[in-house]
Amino acid sequence: MRGDSTNQGELFSYVSLEARIPDNHPIRKVRKIVDTALVEIEPAFNDMYSSVGRPSIPPEQLIRSMLLQIFFTIRSERQLVERLDYDLMFRWFVGLSMDDRVWNHSVFSKNRDRLMRDNIDELFFDAIKKQAYAKKLMSRDHFSVDGTLLEACASMKSFKPKEGSDDDDGENFHGQKRSNRTHKSTTDGDAKLYRKSAGKESRLCHMGHLLTENRNGLIVEAEVTEAGTRQEWDAGTTMLAAQGSRPGMTVGADRGYDTGEFVDGCRGLTITPHVAQKSVGSVIDGRTTKSWGYRISQIKQKHIEECFGWMKEFGLMRKLRHVGRAKTAWIFRFTAAAYNVTRLKGLLA
Repeated sequence: MRGDSTNQGELFSYVSLEARIPDNHPIRKVRKIVDTALVEIEPAFNDMYSSVGRPSIPPEQLIRSMLLQIFFTIRSERQLVERLDYDLMFRWFVGLSMDDRVWNHSVFSKNRDRLMRDNIDELFFDAIKKQAYAKKLMSRDHFSVDGTLLEACASMKSFKPKEGSDDDDGENFHGQKRSNRTHKSTTDGDAKLYRKSAGKESRLCHMGHLLTENRNGLIVEAEVTEAGTRQEWDAGTTMLAAQGSRPGMTVGADRGYDTGEFVDGCRGLTITPHVAQKSVGSVIDGRTTKSWGYRISQIKQKHIEECFGWMKEFGLMRKLRHVGRAKTAWIFRFTAAAYNVTRLKGLLA
């Protein structure tokens, strides 16, 4: 007998959200990793809020929501809130019941400043790393370092002279010579005009830096600085200095780091620099390049591009959506933590 397609709508549902998520769904492993990290940083959440007043939206729910935005490449908070309203899996992951009202999209903007002020990105990032270290999935001795450009949320038309003039035409800038010394973006004052290499287009951008370990390619440190060549070397040595000093430590890097400043900085930290050699004027000696460790580091170093690729393609870091270096650094580190979560999901399987 043919079934009736008439849908009168049910007033009640007798199937829980928990039952609707398959036991073997990958999101369950992700939720377990995230919940363990959130329990770790719960004292920081307690310090963020007053003991009196109207209850806030739980910060744990905000963190889980922002992770979903990264995992599923949702381009705006408006779209995220819309998805939270109708997607049962999203509701389950965040911790909302089927009847809970979803908050307004402006909640993310208002609460992000509070999360930034209390360095929740660093705490969450470290809590995820702690799980990896506990399972011996991260090396403490062998690393790779690299940097990438993050295109700022500002157009070239906003790059105007620092000393404004009446005849300045921001719409027609072709043929004009502009530099960071004489010009500044009126949209994102922290962004710098820079290009990664000769022949590439100059853009307003920030620079993101990653330090990864060579065992499974997990991210150890994530920093954002102004765009520049020296910033890559300085950020690299700063991130390495935070790893302590142990015998036999190494760091792999591309030939852009084959400079006296970076190599001497690594050796000052008792870390052997396994840096790709320049064809002319290399500061890396032949004894280093002939070792097996050097060859392994050069192979592992290329995997750091996978981190940048994921963060730009899925984590929406290719074209920034926030203005200012502070917000960019917060989002960059939080996205790096999200990458580690996705890697841990597979490594802990």
